[in-house]
Amino acid sequence: MAPLDVVPGASPRRVVITGLGVVSSIGIGATEFAASLRAGRSGAGPISQFDTEGFAHSNGCEVTGFEPGRWISDLDPESLGRATQFSVAAARMAVTDAGLAAADLDGRRGVVSVGTTDGESHDLDRLVAAELRDGVENLPAEIAGRVSPMRLSTAIAQELGLTDVETTVMATACSAGNYAIGSGFDAVRSGEADFALCGGADAICRKTFTGFYRLGTIAPDVCRPFDKDRKGILTGEGAGVLMLEPLESALARGARIYAEVLGYGINCDAYHQVAPQQESVTRCMELALKDAGVDPSQIDMISAHGTGTKANDITETRAIRDLFGENPPRTVSMKSMLGHTMGAASALSAIGCALAITDGFIPPTINHVTTDPECRIDCVPNEAVEADLRIVQNNGMAFGGNNAVAIFGKYQDEHREGRNSQ
Repeated sequence: MAPLDVVPGASPRRVVITGLGVVSSIGIGATEFAASLRAGRSGAGPISQFDTEGFAHSNGCEVTGFEPGRWISDLDPESLGRATQFSVAAARMAVTDAGLAAADLDGRRGVVSVGTTDGESHDLDRLVAAELRDGVENLPAEIAGRVSPMRLSTAIAQELGLTDVETTVMATACSAGNYAIGSGFDAVRSGEADFALCGGADAICRKTFTGFYRLGTIAPDVCRPFDKDRKGILTGEGAGVLMLEPLESALARGARIYAEVLGYGINCDAYHQVAPQQESVTRCMELALKDAGVDPSQIDMISAHGTGTKANDITETRAIRDLFGENPPRTVSMKSMLGHTMGAASALSAIGCALAITDGFIPPTINHVTTDPECRIDCVPNEAVEADLRIVQNNGMAFGGNNAVAIFGKYQDEHREGRNSQ
């Protein structure tokens, strides 16, 4: 990528996705992740990352088979918390998947933006346990040194040797991945950055599991979004990082283009600590479509937030029907497979959207038996379908009314011209 100077008043640059990094309960790396999405695989199983004694049920979606040393070479993996290991590994994967070496980015203006809900709460849980057991004066220093949430992004820059980047952590809970993607998109689109590594990361932890459990929203077995007998979420973990760059640099180096980032929308209604507001969700989708220059009729698929709780699924599907009418696009929930990966959720779903566009399929909503009459959508139950997807929408919703929606499109030369002429 040749560095590009910011020209005041210049037209916004087109931004494309050229690399994907995935750490998830259903696969590590973009190829395995895509195959699992198409096959409708479930990452659900008994939680092992913390002691679940005393809970009536304790399934989650944990990452298995992850070997941090395979992807993290310049930093000591033991100096990083679990969520930071995920984010650094996913970033390294994304750069490699983009056909680049870390040296290719050295000295280039960039953005590293990672969304999260819990940061390193897994290690904070361990510190609290150590304090209760051994006293504050005996806290393990190696764990205490890992708990800063900023490590989710700064460790990426350190691992890759990036010297001219802005590193940020977006702590907007379950929509944070889309917030981070929007931040990276803005920087590349405006010319302020030559590339962006953006996404989300979280590790499963006792604190968050317990919080959702006490709210009565943890499912006893599996997550069943939009099903009339759904019982709630499964907490999950992982990381998704996308490599964004200007279209012209991607074309100049002959890069594979998964999809184009067309636009995004964010809002915060602060309506309630945990309850979503239908009008606000509708408005956020409107903002995203406006930014992308896309009409609702052009959306071929919606990757819903789709948590599997009564409140979320009904509110979100009603908001979708508010905007898209009586025949909305197929609307799926990848959380049926991945569980709720918190700050990584909308980032992993964004990667799923890019892979669906590239490979021509719509992922299923698994564990589905009967659609709730109050969720009147086609959720593509249990089996993927082949589809030529041109434009897709990725929804993210979070506690406190933090909503974020991103729009992705199939790259083709005439795409933007044809869209803006409508």
